[in-house]
Amino acid sequence: MIFVNLPVRDIDASKKFFGELGYEINPQFSDETTASVVVSENIIVMLLSHEKYAQFTDKEIADATRTSEVLVALSAESREKVDELVDRALSLGATEPRDKQDLGFMYGRAFEDLDGHTFEIVWMDPAAVEG
Repeated sequence: MIFVNLPVRDIDASKKFFGELGYEINPQFSDETTASVVVSENIIVMLLSHEKYAQFTDKEIADATRTSEVLVALSAESREKVDELVDRALSLGATEPRDKQDLGFMYGRAFEDLDGHTFEIVWMDPAAVEG
C-alpha cells in the first residue's frame, strides 16, 4: 500500500473537498486532526493538520501554494474521466496550474487542491502501455 501524507490548513474543508470529488473518507482512521482519503484499494491520502503533520518531521512545513513539495499522479479510466475529475475539482475551489497535456496516447490535466497540493490526473492508452 501507498500512504501519501499531506499537511492541510483546514481538515473539515479538505474532507468536504475530497469527499465531493467522489473519494471515500475512512472514518476509522480520521478524526479532528486527520482525514483518511481512500483513492483506491492500495492508495490512501492522509490529510493531516499542520500540528499533526509536525509530529512526524522537524522540517518546516512547505506552503504548497508557493513551493512544490510533491506531484501526486493518479490514473483515470479514460480521457473523459480525466476531464470530469479535474472539472469537478475546479468547481469545488481547486485551481488548474497548467494547460492539459495531450500526446494522443496519453492525456492529462492537473489541479491544485485547497492547500496547493498538485494532483495530476492521467489517462494512458492501454495499447501504448502494452506495446
